[in-house]
Amino acid sequence: MRRRIKLLVVKDLNAHYGKIHILQGVNLEIQKSDFIGLIGRNGVGKTTTLKSIMHLLSNITGEVHFEGKNLKKFEPHVIQSLGIGYVPQGRGIFPTLTVKENLEISLTKKKSSQNIDEVLHRFPRLKERYKQMGGTLSGGELQMLAIARCLVAKPKLLILDEPTEGIMPLLVKQIRNELKNINTQGVAILLVEQNVQTALKLCNRIYIMEKGKIVHEENSSSLQNNNEILKRYLGIEKN
Repeated sequence: MRRRIKLLVVKDLNAHYGKIHILQGVNLEIQKSDFIGLIGRNGVGKTTTLKSIMHLLSNITGEVHFEGKNLKKFEPHVIQSLGIGYVPQGRGIFPTLTVKENLEISLTKKKSSQNIDEVLHRFPRLKERYKQMGGTLSGGELQMLAIARCLVAKPKLLILDEPTEGIMPLLVKQIRNELKNINTQGVAILLVEQNVQTALKLCNRIYIMEKGKIVHEENSSSLQNNNEILKRYLGIEKN
């Protein structure tokens, strides 16, 4: 049996906003090519977990290692260059730059413009909007652009915070399908998703958060039928 490779390891992660203790000893692991869901009710610390991994918060303790490297030693822009693509809530697109210019931001001397051609093939709608300003795109198109901008840098891990929130159903379906394809092609994904059924369909493994802690971990296939856990932590009752 092939030994699975640990890509991201989070140990005893704690985060504070002022005197408020938000994250209380979060532990999780992501293996190469995993598709991991991080779910839970609103306000339990999911977004804070992602920001802490990316070193976007100052008052954090614990360990975060990516391919053996201690991410707490790196600034956020350097962390992304190590092979992590991060799509936050709000997407972080530059509204006064064109689609082309937003994508080119992720290019470095080591990254070819061929990478842009590849993501445009993946997201043909962006090719149609290539010379449009980012601020003129729809919500779904902005989300595609945010994901595409990460993919230009050829990440090994893609971290997404609520990528389908506020998007029309047709584009939600396209984004879900593309995330599946991205993962199938070897990119690990850590997904925060409020829609539990979406997370269960997309992800192979699920972490559930409650009050700043990981309270349950289970394969998606079995969690779908674990009515006790779904009700206790997510308020979902299945007939």
